[in-house]
Amino acid sequence: MPASVHMVPGVYDAYLAAMATAAAALIGLLFVAVSVRDDTIFGPNAMPGGEALAITAFTGLVNSFVVSLLGLLPKINIGEPAAIMAVISSVAIVRLQRRLHTGRNLIVLAITLLTYTAQFGLGVLLLVDPHSDQLINLSIIVFVTLIVSLQRAWSLLKGKHLASPAGTAATGVHDPPHGPDAGRSWSQKRRGPH
Repeated sequence: MPASVHMVPGVYDAYLAAMATAAAALIGLLFVAVSVRDDTIFGPNAMPGGEALAITAFTGLVNSFVVSLLGLLPKINIGEPAAIMAVISSVAIVRLQRRLHTGRNLIVLAITLLTYTAQFGLGVLLLVDPHSDQLINLSIIVFVTLIVSLQRAWSLLKGKHLASPAGTAATGVHDPPHGPDAGRSWSQKRRGPH
């Protein structure tokens, strides 16, 4: 294939294919993690932080998946999906922050937005010069996004969002119900008998 048709050098094909495959598999595992703890992540009895972990993990994984997958297509400059996904991901994270009022993780928010800003900048550089050597930097950003999203999904599966000042996941105060009265609402158990 002529170099003008294939925007990303062929040496990146295996890397991008592996990244897209890993991101797709991890998106599936994230859905499993959410289904295991669905009452603590979404809905009226959700614990603070669970939804944030799920959405930020999902956003990062989709970002890695889309950029990697579209980077494999001929005639598509990888800078375009990188820039577009950086904007979409940044907007999603800021909207989540505003909606959930999670002010305790401002450093994590700043680092996340800085990462997406770097991805946007690298995407624009690749749009201007498709044969730029910035592709390696974009590849690293996509990899870091995938790893951070994996860590967030793992934290969600482990129940780290269940820890609070009143109890921790280790003490079992916030663990979902098991046993004979599992049908009773989890929030009723936490409040105690009426």
